[in-house]
Amino acid sequence: MDVTDVEQLFTRADGSFAFARWGRGIAPVVFGVEDETLGVIKGAIDAVCRLAGHEMTDGDAELGSNFMWFFFRDWDELLEVPRLGDMVPDLEPLVGRLKDADANQYRAFRFDDAGAIKACFVFLRMDDSLSALPADTLALSQATQSMLLWSDTAFKTQSPLALVGETTVLRPEIGQVIAAAYDPILPVSSQDPTHALRMSARIGVMQ
Repeated sequence: MDVTDVEQLFTRADGSFAFARWGRGIAPVVFGVEDETLGVIKGAIDAVCRLAGHEMTDGDAELGSNFMWFFFRDWDELLEVPRLGDMVPDLEPLVGRLKDADANQYRAFRFDDAGAIKACFVFLRMDDSLSALPADTLALSQATQSMLLWSDTAFKTQSPLALVGETTVLRPEIGQVIAAAYDPILPVSSQDPTHALRMSARIGVMQ
């Protein structure tokens, strides 16, 4: 990837540049799946964390669990989750917008004072489209898209995953971006497009 490709991954539809990575260990919890699927999800999170050189942990000192996954059939089910509205601002109008858009997924992020990701909420309405995906594919896709604050248009035309034979894998260039993004030399967040140049340079070093 050249610097333009990297920059586009973090340039939002309104033209603004926004980058952020996790600033603390990731402590996942999953609701609405069976135990065997839980293992697949945590395995995908662990794989992406290892790629980034980032920690996956059992608990967060401030939040307990800071990476929450919710699987459900209807968006209104979220309004029945105790205290979720305290963690996700304006939950009720958000649910209304997602219903109107017939959305099947949404990721909500919270940030610390340095702009780093401190929590992520993954909402998956299991319609026919998502239900048709293998569990490992869905888990790897969501883990990848939650590892950084990607642009809202980053994966609209091309998935972060690729099929190699019968195995679904992370696209190598996306893996390189994630690894570069977590280089300790780089800041945890940035709104300056020149950050893409620094990431591109780190990718060049890795190659």
